[in-house]
Amino acid sequence: MPYTLPSNAFLLTALMDTLSDAIYFKNLQSQFITVNKACAKKHGWKSIEEIPGKTDFDIFSEEHAKMAFADEQKIIATGESLYGIEEKETWPDGSITWVSTTKMPLLNATGEIIGTFGISRDITEHKLAELRTQQYTEEIRQITEAMEDDVRMAGELQKTFFPSGYPMFPEGASAEEGCVDFLHRFTATRDVSSDYCSIQRISDTEVGIFLCDVQGGGVRAALGTALIRGNIHELGSLERDPGRYLSRLSELLLPLIHPRDLLLDVTACYLVLDTADGHIRMASAGYPQPLHFRHDGETKWLFENLSLRGPALASQPGTIYPAIECKTNPGDRIVLFSDGLYTGTNTAGKSYGEKRLLGSARSLNGKPLDGIFQGLENDTRNFTADGTFSDDVCIVGIHFRKLLRQD
Repeated sequence: MPYTLPSNAFLLTALMDTLSDAIYFKNLQSQFITVNKACAKKHGWKSIEEIPGKTDFDIFSEEHAKMAFADEQKIIATGESLYGIEEKETWPDGSITWVSTTKMPLLNATGEIIGTFGISRDITEHKLAELRTQQYTEEIRQITEAMEDDVRMAGELQKTFFPSGYPMFPEGASAEEGCVDFLHRFTATRDVSSDYCSIQRISDTEVGIFLCDVQGGGVRAALGTALIRGNIHELGSLERDPGRYLSRLSELLLPLIHPRDLLLDVTACYLVLDTADGHIRMASAGYPQPLHFRHDGETKWLFENLSLRGPALASQPGTIYPAIECKTNPGDRIVLFSDGLYTGTNTAGKSYGEKRLLGSARSLNGKPLDGIFQGLENDTRNFTADGTFSDDVCIVGIHFRKLLRQD
């Protein structure tokens, strides 16, 4: 028996009745001519016979019906189709659904536009998920923005922790009359700092200089510097003894850090200079060795015995930090710094390191403190791959100009 091709009408009916997408045909007035079963079910129509003459105004809210009508009339006027547009369907009870719709002009045998037809696929679940994602993204953006504002504010507050002025020896002396000059510089690589320094008069002839560095950076590190600064006032009676000063600070920090799982790695040093005789006492909790720019042109580490450098603060209970002593002379300069000054790496992945730093320092002897600072920073930046520091950098300088005269 020869094979007979099904009629186009049969094929069209089979396609329309099988698809779960809504298919519809409308006349020039945007009235429904016919729809497929899926479309009839969607709109609650029990039979095809009741469909002709109905419009979107019989189904949807007036707002949505007006928009759909305008789109269809534009297609009739221009002959241009709409492909894959997203439509928000608002129903009379206020519920909302979403469809992806393609609408095209309906042509007769002579090519004349006699209406429109289209197909709509329900994408409500997908669209609602997309809208939820957008909502969550916006909420996260707002939270992140608020947190960033808080971090920036914290960073501005932290700047007030650093010295705004320096003690004079003798007290009340002018800059020209003073026997010692101080200078500090802080370069941040983040909004909040992991470094802190303090320069305080502790007697008529002595100055105490404290530096610390909380490893890791970010908010956790900033919290560490705040904890340290908050506990320093407890150490007033120990200010003249660097070893006991750091030991007590370590003891105070231990219950604040480890039981709360902060596990912050805090290095620090405390140096006391007696301007009456140039005597220096210092203790180190894993902090870098200061540079000593001698008046006779020699530049070296302040202390040769680096083994006396103790462990980081609050790393273990009962830590005793030994104090190291040495003598400085008028004309000497001492520069203390955090490890951000020498931990940068070049394109080959090699660290700048303390050896290169000492070499750079030797070329800077005789320069004023600000010149030394600038020279050290420039050499580090010139070495690194991107010309920046890998961590916050805090530098404190002492220029011991002359012995303090005591009447």
